[in-house]
Amino acid sequence: MSWSDPIADMLTRIRNAQQAGHEVVNIPYSRQKASIAGVLKNNGYVKDVVTDGGPKRILRVYLKYQDGGEPAISGIKRVSSPGLRRYVNVRDLPRVLGGMGVAVLSTSTGIMTDGEARKKRVGGEWICSVW
Repeated sequence: MSWSDPIADMLTRIRNAQQAGHEVVNIPYSRQKASIAGVLKNNGYVKDVVTDGGPKRILRVYLKYQDGGEPAISGIKRVSSPGLRRYVNVRDLPRVLGGMGVAVLSTSTGIMTDGEARKKRVGGEWICSVW
């Protein structure tokens, strides 16, 4: 487990679970992770995101697969890290695979995709890319 970078740990758990063919993956809860998982759900990369209560909250991410058993996420990569933050201006917002993928950004108005950030004309920290 990587506690120095919990977002990278979350993305690695999702990547490994999809490669192993799991239906669900459990992730330790945080608001930022829940927001990122919500963005993945809204863009069709995961089926559902559920928060289980209790003394230690868990974020359950239900993974999505295509008809042939192929994962909906073919690639997921952490861009900004605690050791090297990547910030982008609204003019320099990334396009992942020419618009076929999604860049997840943390902006002053919340966590959103690159397309939403273009519409709102805001920049921010480039958290990860999903395709």
